[in-house]
Amino acid sequence: MKNVFIVNPTAGIKNPLADIESKLKGKQGFDYEIYVTQSKGDATRYVSQKCRECDEDITFFSCGGDGTLNEVASGMVGHDNAILAIYPSGSGNDYVKYYGDKQEFLNIDNLIEGKETRIDLIQVGDRYAVNACHFGLDSAVAKKMMEVKHKKIIGGKNAYNTGVLYALFTALKTKCRVIGDGESLNDDKILICTCVNGKYVGGSYKCAPRSLNDDGYMEVCCIKPVSIFKFLKFMKHYKAGDYLDMPELASYLTYKRCKKVEIIGGQKKFIISLDGEVVAGDSFEVNILKGALRFIVPKTLC
Repeated sequence: MKNVFIVNPTAGIKNPLADIESKLKGKQGFDYEIYVTQSKGDATRYVSQKCRECDEDITFFSCGGDGTLNEVASGMVGHDNAILAIYPSGSGNDYVKYYGDKQEFLNIDNLIEGKETRIDLIQVGDRYAVNACHFGLDSAVAKKMMEVKHKKIIGGKNAYNTGVLYALFTALKTKCRVIGDGESLNDDKILICTCVNGKYVGGSYKCAPRSLNDDGYMEVCCIKPVSIFKFLKFMKHYKAGDYLDMPELASYLTYKRCKKVEIIGGQKKFIISLDGEVVAGDSFEVNILKGALRFIVPKTLC
């Protein structure tokens, strides 16, 4: 079996290349190569090409953040000889939190000796998301995060909170319609809507505490617009992941497990976020592809 480490040198605060090379040094009998991405979209192109050229199983280690993971997974689509592993070295790394401790994924031996499973994948047109498709306030947050993620103090691990602060003044109401498996999930405005395969967004916000990433469903939650004061009170429960169990919040949200979600934008330049990558359009159809990816769970988390 071949193993390829796809390294994004601009993910997070520190280039992970030296750390990876050090951990791989001296591993006898382990066939691997390292590819350092050159630009946005390069990982998808490279992975897809590598899959076409290879006639045996090949494991791709995504070494970066959720954006890198998105690109690597997108390149794997349609190639059943491809297996996905994650070495989380970005600023957020939301998807791995589904399994627990990020540190278990940073143990190379854990990954090499891990167990393969099948996970679902979110599809939006010709784009994909491993972790989440979300919009409303979250899209404004993601857009601002992309702008500040490499800046000191307000970027890095603080990028999501910087985005939230910005969105508080610009995106408390987003006009759109959301239809989940044929059922209308909102009126004509939302605060936030998440269509999630993982559990976390924004580094530490447990937006989908009931999610299962291999059941063929997305966890969809639409939250109604609220005042800034109610929003701030709501957010601590959104972060903790206990908001779905609070009767006093039930009137503000609609929660449903869906296979398909239709999003009809109600304003110009309507945007959604796919694993933190911002995509603009008038309307979108979001589908879940059950068991679309072969995935490595670290040995100690199996």
